[in-house]
Amino acid sequence: MLVVGAHSADFVWRAAGAVAKHTSRGGEALVVALSYGERGESGELWKDPDQTVENVKRIRHAEAATAAAAVGARFEPFDLGDYPLRVGDEHIDRLAALIRDFAPHTVLTHPDTDPFNPDHPAAHAAVALSRQLTAGAGVASGFHTVAPSEFLAFEPHQPELCGFVPTVFVDITDVMPAKREAMAAMGAQSYLREYYTQRAEHRANHARKVTGNKAIQYAEAFQRLIPNVVDAL
Repeated sequence: MLVVGAHSADFVWRAAGAVAKHTSRGGEALVVALSYGERGESGELWKDPDQTVENVKRIRHAEAATAAAAVGARFEPFDLGDYPLRVGDEHIDRLAALIRDFAPHTVLTHPDTDPFNPDHPAAHAAVALSRQLTAGAGVASGFHTVAPSEFLAFEPHQPELCGFVPTVFVDITDVMPAKREAMAAMGAQSYLREYYTQRAEHRANHARKVTGNKAIQYAEAFQRLIPNVVDAL
């Protein structure tokens, strides 16, 4: 599983449960942060009048690495800067090379729309292009390719305004302690912990209605960006 966020904490709020579920079953997970979110996603840290960008990056790196470890994942930063996040051709090449090397079965990232955050659509565009380049349209190509992965968007902060429609719910009840631990590591955005705990409860309510499984207490929502293929219905 590969999770690519615009900022270092994005994976924690939106997909830490799915990552923990994957790794708890023996899967390998890699979390990539295209930026640390040092300018626009680290408000608590900037309350220090003597704060510096480099120190914020250092703190955010430590937080994200700790959070990733809590859910059994590796963390890799690109450090491209935020607000705005600018992903150049050389960064697309780097991300595509990473995908070819890691060959994930599943890729998670942001939806392509966010009216409040310019970095999230930029991250989506970069991931979508890199994934397309590494898969080579699923046919023989004149360059090294890997098998096409499943491609899903994780839930944005304001789903309705981002055109996000859930098509997959992941029951994260048994790994919610790991997600809580990951969220606790993100001190720069501690105000989001309660919100995303409540969001997991809301999505569990929806998942219970879909399945009738009353044991689901926490869930995360995702939207498939390409169809999945099954042997039968």
